[in-house]
Amino acid sequence: MQSSATAIEVTNLSKTYREGLIFRKIHNALSHVSLSVKRGEVFGLLGPNGAGKTTLIKVLLGILHPNQGSATVLDLPAGSKSARRKIGYLPENLVFPRHHTGRSALYFYGRLSEMNESNIRARENELWRLVGLQGREHEPVRRYSKGMRQRLGLAQAMLHDPDLMVFDEPTDGLDPMGRQEIRSVLDQLKERGKTVFLNSHILQEVELVCDRVAIMALGKLRGIGTIDELIENHPHASKATVSIEAIGSVSQIQEATRDCSIRDFSTVLDGLDSAVAVQRFAVDATEQSNVDRVVDRLRDAEISIYRMQRFRPSLEQVFMSIVSAATSPPTTTQNPFK
Repeated sequence: MQSSATAIEVTNLSKTYREGLIFRKIHNALSHVSLSVKRGEVFGLLGPNGAGKTTLIKVLLGILHPNQGSATVLDLPAGSKSARRKIGYLPENLVFPRHHTGRSALYFYGRLSEMNESNIRARENELWRLVGLQGREHEPVRRYSKGMRQRLGLAQAMLHDPDLMVFDEPTDGLDPMGRQEIRSVLDQLKERGKTVFLNSHILQEVELVCDRVAIMALGKLRGIGTIDELIENHPHASKATVSIEAIGSVSQIQEATRDCSIRDFSTVLDGLDSAVAVQRFAVDATEQSNVDRVVDRLRDAEISIYRMQRFRPSLEQVFMSIVSAATSPPTTTQNPFK
């Protein structure tokens, strides 16, 4: 049977917990979540603590069962034994038995994945090199740094060559060089057609490696799409603005651009001789013709343009905006006579 183009399909998924011994308060960990992850893409899952990310991952792995809705992984029911065989999983805090060396730990997890010794041996050298632990595989795990343990966790997740990898904070504990190496690993996995489902709180990393991103808050899906799509839908994205830095006085620039829409003047020096004034100001870029007109007026007045930059919200700004809107309580009008 031909496989579909979808690696993960989540439809109307809900999961509730009951808290407390007496009043049994209901907590909605997931509320009607629906999303799709394509085969061969790196998909990022973002959200603050308590957003429901871990609950969603546990449902996909079969650790938890939903109260409502359905989920499939690689065209198989989520949590089924056949689906789990095709998944590599790196939990956020993977604890290795202290008596293991790196190599014996890898063999231990390989046997848990129903691999025989010859298959493990055929894979291990490539994995040690891939995760940057070549030459350290015979050292006791108890001597590994946090970053080294994280690399070993990546190796065990990839050992049985799964089609889908679920990584929970894969760059946690790594220095910038280690993060770059993990990004290289993710690129190689994508080139091989593997699917990566990535949960991370390091937004810069997500922005660098992920094809698409989902943002969750309070158990609900609040946004999904490519980084560009999420940014374009950001409320500030419609406020098209270009920042210009020009060499001259405020009065000179204002006189030259008096028929244009500019605002927010500030003085910067930024690498130039301190005797030379550099003014930064904002140009309304809702219509490109206004930007063109400002540039033309500055050049006609022989005012040099030092730098131009179009405003673009960052993923962090988008994330904070979406989460704040979801978690802020609704405003209510107070009755002054109450």
